[in-house]
Amino acid sequence: MSVFAAPLVNKELAGKFATEVDTTYYKWVRDQGLDIVPANYIPDLRTIELKPWAQRDGRGVFINHDDSRNTNDCYVCEIAPGGKLAPRRQLFEEMVLILSGRGSTSVWNDKGHKITFEWKEGAIFAIPLNCHHQHFNGSGQESARYVATTFAPWVLNLYGDPDFVFNCPRDFPKRFNGEPDYFSAKSENAGFKLLTNFVPDAVNLPLFESKERGAGSGHVRFNMAGGTMASHISQFPVGTYKKAHAHNAGAHVIVLSGEGYSLMWPEGEEPKRFDWKPGSLIVPPNAWFHQHFNAGDKPARYLAFKFSSPRNSQGVPMSWISRRIGGLQIDYADETAEVRQMFADALAKHGLKPQMDASYAKELETLPPLPA
Repeated sequence: MSVFAAPLVNKELAGKFATEVDTTYYKWVRDQGLDIVPANYIPDLRTIELKPWAQRDGRGVFINHDDSRNTNDCYVCEIAPGGKLAPRRQLFEEMVLILSGRGSTSVWNDKGHKITFEWKEGAIFAIPLNCHHQHFNGSGQESARYVATTFAPWVLNLYGDPDFVFNCPRDFPKRFNGEPDYFSAKSENAGFKLLTNFVPDAVNLPLFESKERGAGSGHVRFNMAGGTMASHISQFPVGTYKKAHAHNAGAHVIVLSGEGYSLMWPEGEEPKRFDWKPGSLIVPPNAWFHQHFNAGDKPARYLAFKFSSPRNSQGVPMSWISRRIGGLQIDYADETAEVRQMFADALAKHGLKPQMDASYAKELETLPPLPA
């Protein structure tokens, strides 16, 4: 069961839409012999139960909250010790985070351009569109596990033909053309965006200051492999928390380090709390406000893979803009007293106190006035 179940209607009304529920994507997942977990909270991706995935010679499970079932999905896959997955190509984008283990991946196109690169726990990379690829476990003793987010639901439902999606003979040389350094770690950036297709260690990657998201935040963004799928890493110090915000469905937030909790709620309702640690997954439902709190004694860091976010005409995400001027971010000054008390109580369990006073005061210097 999903943590947040959509309201149910009577069988007569539901029956009129029954044929629209069973999409090409769902039929394809069933053909893989795997389950779809319809959740927006997974306590630990590293221990979630997997089933044999014969088509890929591995084990896996799909995670697809109802709000994102027609846009992007998430799946976890495991490679046996000394094993490898079956090679595959696909006409949709995919971004990967290595949860555990070490190994390598080969990527090649129909022209024969091929690159192989190595990875370990904490690495992030993307599969270039429609490239052949194959993952290998570099250890003969331990399994390797990764989590990936893809556009499979949208593309499979668009074409309605899995054979076309997985067997389309078309190279996209502007996405990948066998460049020797394609999967080399790079440090060049444009604003918040790091211009790379491979991050070897997401947990220790240097970040850029992002005061707009509150309380000493660090931030970096990616659009790997020339893709349209957005992703970013955020970090916040001990005793602090991020500003609440909302956006559309499809964000998969994976905790990389630290200990804390998130609040999620639809407009006008009470927040629900979800405790997290490294390996936890948070998937905010469409238009729900959510807020992340560092309740531990170390900096907290997370990675977000997502479909897209609404932006203003300047290209700024609406979730970075104050609600006071029409955005989707709640300023500290406008949050409830209960939010601050819950945070203080959570820190007290570790003998810590909030370190938010300076951030509250700093916000007041540039805070837009409340709308009339």
